[in-house]
Amino acid sequence: MRTQTKETQAKLTPQRAREILLEGNQRFVNNLKVNRNLLQQVNETSQNQYPFAIVLSCIDSRTSAELIFDQGLGDIFSTRIAGNVVNEDILGSMEFACKVAGSKLIVVLGHTNCGAIKGACDNVQLGYLTGLVNKIKPSVDSIRYTGDKSSANSDFVERVAEANVRRMTDEIVAKSPILSDMIEKGEIGIVGGMYNIETGIVEFYEPAEKKNKLKHEEAAG
Repeated sequence: MRTQTKETQAKLTPQRAREILLEGNQRFVNNLKVNRNLLQQVNETSQNQYPFAIVLSCIDSRTSAELIFDQGLGDIFSTRIAGNVVNEDILGSMEFACKVAGSKLIVVLGHTNCGAIKGACDNVQLGYLTGLVNKIKPSVDSIRYTGDKSSANSDFVERVAEANVRRMTDEIVAKSPILSDMIEKGEIGIVGGMYNIETGIVEFYEPAEKKNKLKHEEAAG
C-alpha cells in the first residue's frame, strides 16, 4: 500500500477518510494488517507529507493510532495526551494539520479503562496532573448517576469517558474558528470514538444531532 500523496489526499472526502480508518481497524482486529515497506515509506515521505487525518488520543501505551487503524508512515497525524483532552497547543496542531497540511478528518479517540478518566472520577491531585485532570472534571460532573461515582465503578468510568470524548469534539468546534469554518463548509469532518482495549475495536459516535434525528425517524416510522 502506497503512502498518501498530494493527489490522493486531495481526492479524499471526510467521509472516505473515516471509512479508511474503520477499514484499517477491521484489519487490525482480524490480524490482517497491510504488509508495508516502511523503509520505502521513509523515502517517499522524506520531502513532503500528506496525512489524511489527525487523531487525538490518550498517551496510554495500548492506544497507538497508527497501529489500531493500521496506517503507515505519512498517513495520519497522531496527537497524544492523557485523557485525550484539548488545549491551545493541540488546537494549533489541528489547525496546522487541516488548514496547512490538508488533512480531511479530525478524530477524538478515547479508550476504555482510561487511567486519566479514573483520576478525574477520584479527583486526583498530583503536581501538573491536577490541571490536566481538571479538564476532565466537567465530563464527570455532567453524568447524572445515583450509584458509585469512583474509579471502582467501571460503568460510571466508561460513561465519563464517552462524555469526555463528546465534550472535546464540541470544544474543538467552539474554540477554533478556523476548524469550525472548514467543518461548516464540508472541507473537513470531525468525529469522536472509543477504542476498546479488550477487543481492539474502535466505535465512532454519531453526532448528537444526527443521533437524535435517527431516533425521531425511527419513532415516526
